[in-house]
Amino acid sequence: MNKEVSKEEEIVEELKKAFGEKIIDVKVPRKRRIFISISAKWYKDLIKYLFEKMQITHVSTITGMDIGDKIEVMPHLFGRGVEITVKVNIPKEKPEIDTISDVLPGASLYEREVHDLLGVVFVGHPNLERLILPEDWPEGVYPLRKEYKPQPPEPIRRRAE
Repeated sequence: MNKEVSKEEEIVEELKKAFGEKIIDVKVPRKRRIFISISAKWYKDLIKYLFEKMQITHVSTITGMDIGDKIEVMPHLFGRGVEITVKVNIPKEKPEIDTISDVLPGASLYEREVHDLLGVVFVGHPNLERLILPEDWPEGVYPLRKEYKPQPPEPIRRRAE
């Protein structure tokens, strides 16, 4: 009896053929959802391949997360009825990775947000100006990094009655 190959399995197999050992890990936790881990060196090549060869054309967001000594960058892409999250870890002491905004222009604002809040430099991005934080925010302070400690608010003083 022939088992029908799912859309997810088809995509994973194509990516394994194209990238082989460059893929660190692949997970398909449920229907219409794929997670792919790859090194920063192959990150942009994988994004280009997904866009140009596999018609994965929409970036829904990019998540950034402080995971200790690394920052994880995760663009969430959609196409062919499947959401694919590409996971890449970069060193926190030099958080740089190639921009994908030249491949997927919709990534531009999301990269600016991750830059603003986590300090990731998207190399080749045309405009990494602030997006969320105020202009007078201290340089080199990133509110989504684990070492950031918010200042407690000033106590509210009640008027004497």
